[in-house]
Amino acid sequence: MADAAALDRLARLLDVMHRLRGPDGCPWDREQTPHSLRAFVVEEAYEVVEAIEAGDPRALCQELGDLLLQVVFQAEIASERGDFDMGDVAEAIVEKLVRRHPHVFAGERVYSASEVVRNWQRIKAEERAARRQDGLLQDLPRALPALARAQAIATTLAQLGFDWVDASGVLAKIDEERSELSAALARGDRQAVAHELGDLLLALTALARHLEVDAELALRDATARLLARVRHVEAAVRAAGGTLHGLAAEDRDRLWAEAKHALRAAPSKV
Repeated sequence: MADAAALDRLARLLDVMHRLRGPDGCPWDREQTPHSLRAFVVEEAYEVVEAIEAGDPRALCQELGDLLLQVVFQAEIASERGDFDMGDVAEAIVEKLVRRHPHVFAGERVYSASEVVRNWQRIKAEERAARRQDGLLQDLPRALPALARAQAIATTLAQLGFDWVDASGVLAKIDEERSELSAALARGDRQAVAHELGDLLLALTALARHLEVDAELALRDATARLLARVRHVEAAVRAAGGTLHGLAAEDRDRLWAEAKHALRAAPSKV
């Protein structure tokens, strides 16, 4: 059973949002539209991810609240327009969860997580057919980061057989794309360089999928490691009374190598 106290607090959140949008509410909140709030939805989702990566339960609680606010905000605006309300949002996702988990709610038997995924994809295909959506990739949001969207598209296509047999085939494709990129660079053809670089990135997302690595998160983690290394170098330079801009090349290379060694030796927080 749901926690009654938690439901009461959710109800209070709905009441607060209704008040903010009311005649005597906040002028800024009253001016917002679903369109104007788009950037906040994306920003809050990323901040949730950052809190998860930091392993900070308190920050995660706060960021989940900020993300929940965006859901409530959108539902409140929709309710004012007579489109739907927060109850409809909850009902829609509950119906979807029940429908897509027949092994939990309808007595269907499954024996592995991979079988659950196959059933999930089959049910999604049936839902598309019921909505008369013929396009296999119509469910993929265009607002996804390019790397995540590329991997999601490739995963969907792989279920239909549009895929390499194993990772070695993808590595061969990566070598092919690298050669084509090198040739474009040698010609000085900037348009071809951009084209071939895109193909190479696409092949790398395919390799990530074959290795069962989330390409988006892998790049986020690599970027976090890069930033940590830069911060380590900055701290060393400041401690010596210098600046990064005035650093000699040999000192920069030495500090960069030292930072790499120090961070490898330290426990990872990423």
